[in-house]
Amino acid sequence: MRSAASPCRVLTGITTTGTLHLGNYVGAIRPAIAASRQDGVESFFFMADYHALIKCDDPDRVEASRMQIAATWVAAGLDVERALLYRQSDVPEVCELNWMLTCLTAKGQMNRAHAYKATVDAAVAAGEDPDSRVSMGLYCYPILMAADILLFNAHRVPVGKDQVQHIEMTRDVAQRFNATYGEGADGEFFVLPEAQVDAETELLPGLDGRKMSKSYDNVVPLFEGGLAALQAAIAKVVTDSRLPGEPKEPEGTAFIQLWDAFADAHERAAMRAELRSGLGWGEAKQRLVAQIERELGPMRARYEQLMADPEALEAILLSGAERARAIARPLLARLREAVGLRRSRRLTGAQAMVAKEALPPLVKQYREDDGRFYVKLSQGERTLLLSPGFEQGRAAGDWWKAVKTAPHPDPVVEAALQQLRELDAAKAAGKARP
Repeated sequence: MRSAASPCRVLTGITTTGTLHLGNYVGAIRPAIAASRQDGVESFFFMADYHALIKCDDPDRVEASRMQIAATWVAAGLDVERALLYRQSDVPEVCELNWMLTCLTAKGQMNRAHAYKATVDAAVAAGEDPDSRVSMGLYCYPILMAADILLFNAHRVPVGKDQVQHIEMTRDVAQRFNATYGEGADGEFFVLPEAQVDAETELLPGLDGRKMSKSYDNVVPLFEGGLAALQAAIAKVVTDSRLPGEPKEPEGTAFIQLWDAFADAHERAAMRAELRSGLGWGEAKQRLVAQIERELGPMRARYEQLMADPEALEAILLSGAERARAIARPLLARLREAVGLRRSRRLTGAQAMVAKEALPPLVKQYREDDGRFYVKLSQGERTLLLSPGFEQGRAAGDWWKAVKTAPHPDPVVEAALQQLRELDAAKAAGKARP
């Protein structure tokens, strides 16, 4: 159970297929970024590129979409020093946990997944074999989603209504793991995440008044195509045939909903009054473009800067992945120990001593290609701890001092730290002798 003082972890998966539009920004990106700035919230944002392979077999599209979407979130104001932004495929611990959870998940439960059932129904309706359109990626998708969530023990997961079932499946497999392998040394291995379904999420209308969607071909592009593409899209927003000078009723129109998404209370009231007084739709649309551009213009400039400097964007994502892995590794070490993927405990006392001496814990402080300083604790081939990246070597050293002197919840890590403490004590005692 999370204490009142501990941060609430919120994890958001971002599908990496296609490009984003204005509806994605208003309905998901803007509110998620605002929420990530709240006190007491630890936010995880990841590019769900393993998931993308279920739907897309075009490598160039997968690659381009990952970078475009990451650049969009950064340009829109996500604080990557505070929140974690990373690619799913850069955190291999996800796949290892995915397999552990797969081995505990009943096939019958997967048979009830909505996406699988819908795909089967579509095949049957087309006169095909029921499973002709089902890949194992599609079938096991909810387990991979569970691994994404449980690896970081997220407390809340913002999802649409169609994804609530997957959160329930995640809770179920987490409970099954906790029950099968018992509680960890410091409590349950997994917390049970809650689905966060925002009933007030703003659904922005498209050019024709229906929900903005690529499938309807009625989207307003977010950054792609620049100002010219924005102007061209807004010009196509469907309005009535009333001429300039004729009163217009703004309520319920796609135009006014788009305007409200980028206007404050005063500006909303003023636009309604002017339309009712005869403001022409052409002039109103020009004002809408200016209103949107006021918010998106600086973001688009930042987006274009990032897309022109892929190495800088890559550095952001890799840094986020290392921070994510530093959190994931200790939990995965506990899980490996729990399921039996550990060194044999049946060694004799003498053999155990030899093995222990043959694999002493090692500490390495180093500087990566990104210019940041890191500290790694390893034992044999296993990496037990990896620090976040620091701008100064002294800050990395201070981090290690704090970690080394404090008890660690992971028994494997704590055992290694204790060995180092004992070695330091022995060295100190030797220096103190006359």
